[in-house]
Amino acid sequence: MNEHSMTDFSTLELTVSQTGVATLWLNRPDKNNAFNAAMIAELLAALDAVKANPAVRFLLLRGHGRHFSAGADLEWMRAAAELDYNANLQDARELAEVMVSLYQLPVPTLAVVQGAAYGGALGLISCCDMAIGSLDSQFCLSEVRIGLTPAVISPFVVKALGERQARRYALTAEAFSGEQAAAMGLLHAAYPASELDQAVENWCARLLGNSPAAMRATKGLLQEVKHGELSPALRRYTEAAIARIRVSPEGQEGLNAFLAKRDPNWRNLPTDTD
Repeated sequence: MNEHSMTDFSTLELTVSQTGVATLWLNRPDKNNAFNAAMIAELLAALDAVKANPAVRFLLLRGHGRHFSAGADLEWMRAAAELDYNANLQDARELAEVMVSLYQLPVPTLAVVQGAAYGGALGLISCCDMAIGSLDSQFCLSEVRIGLTPAVISPFVVKALGERQARRYALTAEAFSGEQAAAMGLLHAAYPASELDQAVENWCARLLGNSPAAMRATKGLLQEVKHGELSPALRRYTEAAIARIRVSPEGQEGLNAFLAKRDPNWRNLPTDTD
């Protein structure tokens, strides 16, 4: 894939293809992509860069190496144990800012998981709109085993995993597989490890077929709708949302293309080999 790097990082790699696919790689494979203070700061900067780039159509979140992410870095945890309450509170606020920034990113997000996804890594996956992984990937909310709690990530994990399953896995710290994660809805699909890259290509092709503006509008819509409880204000919001997009350039192009039985202009993309 013909890609260019947006920003230079020490713990991450961020690329954008000619077709507008951003890929944010966790890039500490020698440390199993474990989080530390530097990675958290860089994640915030990278997500800001994606948000500010109008050419980005959607974001893939991946991990270089054998594992998606082993969770918190041991050296970072050792340093945190020496900090007082206020310093730990500041650490937690920065991690929470990453989770909220990823969850509220205006473009669609797809997590791609292989190997281990432990602790805070489940937070990143849960904050993505979609997630796929290998059948043999391993997930674990491991915090209680070392005397901690999955506090900052818990609102997002409960949304993605469901309250009943979240209670079990947060309290037992049991590991579960990609196959189990798909059955519970944390992953939308799980594949044999050898087929994961092809699956990513298939998901990208499907997303590239959709109107970029419509996907952004739909993500904003779903954040307003939340659990679907209808109020007069939400009804007015949804009515305005469809009226707005029908008269927008991409809405007009999509409707006209559909009626004329032709491809809309967002499908006439540069190829990644150009």
